[in-house]
Amino acid sequence: MRTFYSAILATALAVLPATADVKAGVEAWGRGEFARAVAEWRGPAGDGDADAQFNLGQAYKLGRGVPTDQVQATEWFRKAAVQGHPKAEENYGLALFQDGKKAEALPWLEKSVARDEKRSELVLGTMLFNGDGVTRDWTRAYALVTRSSQQGLPQGSQTLAQMDRYIPEAQRREGITLAKRIETGGRTALAGAGSPVGTVPVPPSEVETRPTRVAAAPKPPRVPKAPKPEVVRAEPASPPPPAAKPAPRPAVARVSAPSGGAWRIQLGAFRDAGNARGLWSSVGGRVGGSPSYVAANGLTKLQVAGFGTRAEAQRACGRAGGACVVVR
Repeated sequence: MRTFYSAILATALAVLPATADVKAGVEAWGRGEFARAVAEWRGPAGDGDADAQFNLGQAYKLGRGVPTDQVQATEWFRKAAVQGHPKAEENYGLALFQDGKKAEALPWLEKSVARDEKRSELVLGTMLFNGDGVTRDWTRAYALVTRSSQQGLPQGSQTLAQMDRYIPEAQRREGITLAKRIETGGRTALAGAGSPVGTVPVPPSEVETRPTRVAAAPKPPRVPKAPKPEVVRAEPASPPPPAAKPAPRPAVARVSAPSGGAWRIQLGAFRDAGNARGLWSSVGGRVGGSPSYVAANGLTKLQVAGFGTRAEAQRACGRAGGACVVVR
């Protein structure tokens, strides 16, 4: 899904508040010695060093120095997140969201949103717009996606343009006002090294406990696929970004049906079944296979089954170009 961040390793190492082993791992990563970097981080990570745990999570996420393993990556992010590591909190929340565990992801997304993190703002903002696992709140949804767009996230700008078609002008104005409060609060909270992170006085999102009915609800935009976690950084103790991603496949490419297996993908959940069918008509040619429309808790889930491995399902998600969750 694209690389959004970059870091300069040479300037960051001089101020790393990390143990010698963690720093040595960062230096090895910078030389392309990924296996050695992982070996340097295992000891400190096992001893509870949050920087080393976060870096191991990124190594497993990217498959550098170790085989790609999303379960291991999520677990290392969790270990660092519970210690208050900001980037681990964000990556853990996004990993839970991508795994379909939206209720568990919500408090971690809220933590990142309180720090004005643009990726979490995009994901939570879209959930709030669609009422997807949370109580629908178009004002806050517009505010969060506005902040994501203002910070340069391309998907934020695309989603905001879709929201402009459905959210009434009065709620958009309220959202813009709230976005300014979030921006001011974020700058104030992050001022000064080591200062505690403050929060903007905005009520947290409420988990939806039962289906709600919205009369004549307009067709919502498709939930965007959560952005890829950033590359392992050296801030603190994080390596540099990977090489530039190859150009994406042409959007017109068509694929064969899934080969058969226990994995499936979910392209979205809609209150209006017609919206689910409309999404399939636009992306089905790229994904392949036959869709299933699963009714649950007042929503219609658009799913495609029959993938033999998680990797095969993830590739199908990539071809979809939008929101997608891999499930088994």
